Amino acid sequence: MRIGGLEKFSLIDFPGNIACIIYTIGCKFACPYCHNPELVNETVEREIPVKEIYEFLESRKGLLEGVVITGGEPTLHDDLLEFISEIKKMGFKVKLDSNGTNPKMLKRAIGKKLVDYIAMDMKSPLEIYHKTVSRPVDIDAIKTSIELLMSSPIPYEFRTTIIKSLLSPGDIEQIAKEISGAKNYYLQKFVSVKILNPQFKKKVTYTDEEFSELRELAEKYVENCYVR
Repeated sequence: MRIGGLEKFSLIDFPGNIACIIYTIGCKFACPYCHNPELVNETVEREIPVKEIYEFLESRKGLLEGVVITGGEPTLHDDLLEFISEIKKMGFKVKLDSNGTNPKMLKRAIGKKLVDYIAMDMKSPLEIYHKTVSRPVDIDAIKTSIELLMSSPIPYEFRTTIIKSLLSPGDIEQIAKEISGAKNYYLQKFVSVKILNPQFKKKVTYTDEEFSELRELAEKYVENCYVR
């Protein structure tokens, strides 16, 4: 595992659980609005040894309930499941954030009961994915991950970070169609604090009223749609 960051406390990132957040290094995508550029570019000031993470978690037994593993893209790391297994042995629940590019690893994680919650990013309608993420994309892998989560016994969510210049209302409706029947879909507001492409700091987001309209479009296809 290559770990580039640790947030020691969060009340909002793992639904229903007090958690910490572990940030892995590396990603197949280069989304211009990514808020963790140092993980994508692999330019973190310091990589955190896995041993240090384990020591931290040992010291937080009884204080934290869960661990969020995010990135970058955690499923790039071949030893991810071993890492999660050690965390589970300590008694923590695990939430995994993923872009869905490695359905084989997601399937193994679910099958081995190593994850308690999965959040998968839906970047855009599938036909324009490569433009949104600025990289070639195996769309079949994304589709497989969607199907895997929706047939999974564990809680999951799909989520889309929305930039007005990149995603139209029609795009949001198309994404919702592509995950039709999903239990939970979150529309996330774009916050331009620290991002991969600084030019996107100038991009405008939708207004609260417009987000309500986007939610109404999406909730025709999914069980629950929320704005965050």
